[in-house]
Amino acid sequence: MKAVLFDAVGLPLMVGERPVPEPAGDEVLLRIAACGICGSDLHMTEDPKTFGLNRYDVLGHEFAGEVVRCGSAVSGLKPGDRVAVAPMRGCGACDSCRKGEPAWCAEMELIGGGYAEFTTVAARQCRILPDDLPIEEGALAEPVAVALHCVMRSGLKPGDRVLILGAGPIGLLVAFWARRHGARDVIVADINRHQEARAAAVGATGFALSGPGLAEDFQARTGGEADIVFECVGKRGLIDFACRLARTHGTVVGVGLCVGGDEWDPFVALSKEIRLVFAVFFNMAEFETALGALGPGHYRPQALITDRIGFDAVPETFEGLRRRTTQCKVLIAADAA
Repeated sequence: MKAVLFDAVGLPLMVGERPVPEPAGDEVLLRIAACGICGSDLHMTEDPKTFGLNRYDVLGHEFAGEVVRCGSAVSGLKPGDRVAVAPMRGCGACDSCRKGEPAWCAEMELIGGGYAEFTTVAARQCRILPDDLPIEEGALAEPVAVALHCVMRSGLKPGDRVLILGAGPIGLLVAFWARRHGARDVIVADINRHQEARAAAVGATGFALSGPGLAEDFQARTGGEADIVFECVGKRGLIDFACRLARTHGTVVGVGLCVGGDEWDPFVALSKEIRLVFAVFFNMAEFETALGALGPGHYRPQALITDRIGFDAVPETFEGLRRRTTQCKVLIAADAA
């Protein structure tokens, strides 16, 4: 089968061939319809030791596909079923797994494999897509669920003023859920305006340029300081920046993947008695809610999709995304030109 493979730090991904995998007893073989390129994929290729990435590994954890074959112990799925996949694989038997929280299983693995024509996953990781949802759009379920988990962790209440640092896919999807959960003001801030129209399309009430004047800009737009600040970039110093932007007794949610340490002044958070929380992954109930959110509505996560590419275009596109292009969510599809 065709697949896009990791080579080494500093080198582009490469297109190659891998054998079609065989499903174990509790697994299904999927023909992948689409896989999203995630910002964490970029991080993994820059720091493979931290993430356990090896040469010739296949990235990709945001995918949907069609069941081709089922393992001997699989029930509830059959060939032809269209499914989205939650990429956290737990043991399936512990308390966390039984509660639908495989992300917090002691044996959890974050699976890849989506940059290929086929892959195998545990049947318990799959959820059947609604009949009226195009199969490729099922690949959005994973990032939509991540953003939902962020909002749930924040304790957001109707009427809150929300500031989101970062207009990447997760930041924009946090805006989608914040508006859906009743936030009065949802301002997305970024260092450029590439995604301003897209932020409005998913429900943000405003867009601001990030920088020294952001606090004043936010207050002029909303009439007050931010009740909740979501840090969705993952760069050094931004947790500190978020704490300075949040109101006294406000909340800062760390979402961005900052690898290699950070720099911040805890006195700012201490003096304001800020509640600092972090969010990663999601539970299976949130994943199912995310699938439902991909249906009809005034604001739709599908507005994030900017490109649909085939395998041969992945290496160049992947390198381009490192440079913060105007693209947002890029889907890899085996049948794309």
